[in-house]
Amino acid sequence: MKLAPKKFTWLLPLILFFTVIYSVGFFRCRVDLTAEKRFSLSKSSIAVLENCQEPVKIQVFLTGDLPADYKKLSLSVKDMLEELQLYSHNQISFKFVKPDEGITEDSVKYQLYDSLARLGVVFEQAQTTQQQAGKQTIQQIIPSALVTINKKMPIAIDLRSSRKIYKQFNVINEIPAEDVEATRNAAEALLEFKFINAIDKLTRQYVPTVAYVTGNGEPIDLKVNDLGQSLRNDYKLGVFNLKAAYPDATKIDALLIVKPTIPFTDSDKLKLDQYVMNGGKIIWCIDKLHAELDSLMRTKGEYTAFDRNLNIDELLFKYGVRINGDLLQDLLCSKIPLVVGRNPDGSPKMQRMPWPYYPLLSANNNNPISRNLDKVLPVFPSSIDTVAAKGIKKTILLSTDTNSRSLSTPALVSVNSVKSAEDFNSFTKSFVPVAVLLEGNFQSLYAHRIGIAEKDSVLAQSGKPYLASAAVPGKQIVMSDADIVTNAVSATTGPLEMGVLPFENYRFANREFFLNSIDYLVSKNAVFESRNKDFKLRLLNKELVATERNKWQLINVLLPVLLMVLVGIFFNWQRKQKYCK
Repeated sequence: MKLAPKKFTWLLPLILFFTVIYSVGFFRCRVDLTAEKRFSLSKSSIAVLENCQEPVKIQVFLTGDLPADYKKLSLSVKDMLEELQLYSHNQISFKFVKPDEGITEDSVKYQLYDSLARLGVVFEQAQTTQQQAGKQTIQQIIPSALVTINKKMPIAIDLRSSRKIYKQFNVINEIPAEDVEATRNAAEALLEFKFINAIDKLTRQYVPTVAYVTGNGEPIDLKVNDLGQSLRNDYKLGVFNLKAAYPDATKIDALLIVKPTIPFTDSDKLKLDQYVMNGGKIIWCIDKLHAELDSLMRTKGEYTAFDRNLNIDELLFKYGVRINGDLLQDLLCSKIPLVVGRNPDGSPKMQRMPWPYYPLLSANNNNPISRNLDKVLPVFPSSIDTVAAKGIKKTILLSTDTNSRSLSTPALVSVNSVKSAEDFNSFTKSFVPVAVLLEGNFQSLYAHRIGIAEKDSVLAQSGKPYLASAAVPGKQIVMSDADIVTNAVSATTGPLEMGVLPFENYRFANREFFLNSIDYLVSKNAVFESRNKDFKLRLLNKELVATERNKWQLINVLLPVLLMVLVGIFFNWQRKQKYCK
């Protein structure tokens, strides 16, 4: 038997190699080995992408010569969009662009930036320092993206996290310093949610209806301007007079009760109660005490906050919470301008002073609404207690920090509420709740309390029979401060944004928290799953990086070359040993 020439034996492995390479192109297989599943999409996100029937175009403006932290965020955006593109069966197309590229006229640039800003695109001035040259440069960065489907109004995405993470500091005598790497890492964790949420809103067939409740002294002026502007683009927003009729849970997905000042009647409470029993959702934004900064200024330094007697304590208690008649303070707080003396010319001397009545709120758990949010700013909040309610799950959405105290009714509001070391030592409470999520099958407050005539009246006026317990599981959110969702009004510039104090140039995460709350209540899918992602930040030791920089550069450059040379020498020696014989 004659064997095939040995010189053609190399053809078989070569053919096999190219066959495997060609076949791999027809299969897609990825294994996410990260502990936090950094490169895996949630099931709800995949469902949204697979149901996407229209082409989605995404423009990302975070590109160009960027600082290191933003460059990393830009690369993460690219990786995320490539992943979304695969699951959408190439319905998603994206590109990184500079909106002003090729434009030289300043007037045209200004018009372009103004139109982008009106869509919600954000701009940022970043200051970078070159370590070797010691020069500082200021450049404009646009950390935003626009998601567009057909001729629908595009949705702008802020690629940054609204949550700023600070390094550890002493709240009494140290100024907090931002941990930039941790802040950008939080932004990366939210990329999936932000893009999927935008795509879902552009492709959904049903638009939820949100109604702003009036009839009990709720504000209808410029103080709720930002609330209306924030909801108008994404929901059907209406106004509902509680005195006029029963709210219909089949037509209104959620009710907003914001800062009522007139007590609720039994008829009002029965209407809200039956709305909840029929599956309606409510966001309660309640100021239990009358405490306003304007009142403090008019009384020259102090006044007594009093109970509004809104007559809803019993209803909320039945659902699982109690808003206490107190005022919360915390050492981690915002600042307000106060008169601290007189200038030589006799004019008042102003200084921004910490104001414990404006404690900064955050989540002390991994709830999907306030996770990865910046601090939320309240104005004279009260504390909330959760109480026993069968079948109701309570989740703390917002709470104070670790140095809190409460002032019981009658609560004295004073400019100098913290005067001595003894006052500082009284801040002994931690994580006092200010906003609570309630979920489950609620029980009616009026079960076994109303007769047949009242039940017939409910049927006649609402068109639905009286229910003693909820027909379907429901959701409610209770906030013990209405000013979380209202806005201040400047005498010169008009209404400000939520979470912005007069004379301040910083916006807290009030709007993000409010919109997340609405989304969580009325969303028909589980897109909020992706908000639960948490990317662990694994940083290098910066001191070692600086001192051993050259060493590791040499290793990374020379070691691969040395290994290739050694492999070549070994194979050459092996060949000589084999064929020299």
